Amino acid sequence: MRSPAPDSATITTGHRVLSTSPSPSPTSTTRLSMDGGRAAAGGAAPSPVAASPHPTAPSSTPVDVSSFTHTPCYCEENIYMLCKELMRIGVADLMGTDLYVVFISNEEKKVPLWHQKASNSDDGFICWDYHVICIQSRRNKGEVLDLVWDLDSDLSFPSPFSQYVSDAIQPLAFGDSIYRRLFRVVHAPLFLQSFASDRSHMKDPAGNWIQLPPKYDPIVAADGTTNNLHEYIAMSVDDVADLESMVNDVYSNNHGVVVNETILPRFFSRLPHP
Repeated sequence: MRSPAPDSATITTGHRVLSTSPSPSPTSTTRLSMDGGRAAAGGAAPSPVAASPHPTAPSSTPVDVSSFTHTPCYCEENIYMLCKELMRIGVADLMGTDLYVVFISNEEKKVPLWHQKASNSDDGFICWDYHVICIQSRRNKGEVLDLVWDLDSDLSFPSPFSQYVSDAIQPLAFGDSIYRRLFRVVHAPLFLQSFASDRSHMKDPAGNWIQLPPKYDPIVAADGTTNNLHEYIAMSVDDVADLESMVNDVYSNNHGVVVNETILPRFFSRLPHP
């Protein structure tokens, strides 16, 4: 993901500057306008996801956000390292079978999110070109305990899934606007074997770093691939398939499956659990 410009009303995506509207209030009916200008007041916008009461994240989880590797604007690598650390310390399954890496983007690379630390606004609103989080999908005697691990969020760490959806994603009725979010969900065991990045997306045409890279070596896939980040970021509404097939395909497709805002909660509720 690219770094936001100092002015909270503008962000940089690649070499373009995108003007965005001020953050719509989560309790109002304000919508982002189609052209990215000032939001226009509209009628009541029904949310495609009904927010449920937020369960509390397990207090026994022995984690501190500062203990994880974090390089600003390299969210894909941060989550790669987070998955490995959660597995190492026993917070996740040893093989990472309960972890899912989720790339958030869309066709226009204009992704509004809230509660982001890099924001200059009170509600943490920002518009990334893409973002990456980890969702841990767990069950305990039928109780849903799904958690979201987002190193760039000011919400609790980890956050209950329902809280993150309602507070950070805020699934407003974007409809067919350029701001509708898509989610590429990749099973962590596949991601850790298949993902690679040479970090070239963070260099300008002259080869200078737009943002300084992590200090460790670039990530190389198990098969020797050195860069496939773009294959995870690229997504379209045409990539969204039926729910049942996606629930099965997420365990065999190296690049996961693409779901929309409406399907996202239902997708995780349908995943098989022992």
